[in-house]
Amino acid sequence: MINGRDQNVEQLDNEYVKKQIAKYQEQHRQVVFKRRRLTLLLTLTCLIFAFVGFQLFSDHQRLVKLEAIKQEAVADNKVVSDNVTQLKKEVALLKDEDYVAKLARSRFYYSKDGEQVYPIAGQNQNTKDQEDTKVEKAIDRTNGSSTAEE
Repeated sequence: MINGRDQNVEQLDNEYVKKQIAKYQEQHRQVVFKRRRLTLLLTLTCLIFAFVGFQLFSDHQRLVKLEAIKQEAVADNKVVSDNVTQLKKEVALLKDEDYVAKLARSRFYYSKDGEQVYPIAGQNQNTKDQEDTKVEKAIDRTNGSSTAEE
């Protein structure tokens, strides 16, 4: 029935109708243009936000890594400074002639004039092992801090 009605309606073909159709088409073109422009602006805005978000995320990850490296460096610095303090104490002891003489007598079996040395195998070996262990630990701490930097 609707189709039958449309056949009975005839379109007017005068100047007013043509102006109205042209006006409607112009408005339709403007609406389409505005939609496209808004879509483009929305797309660009989303791309910009995505780029900025990605940059923030990557910067945050980088910051976390740098903080971990900083904590490791601070820990290494503490170990090295403790090692330096210990080595300075040892240097101060080595400047003392009495200490050096005592160390030479105990480690290398040096003796004073007229003195006889009777080494006891277990006792001197333990002392030497302890000193060697201290030296190895100091070397390991020093090497450990330099390998952490690499």
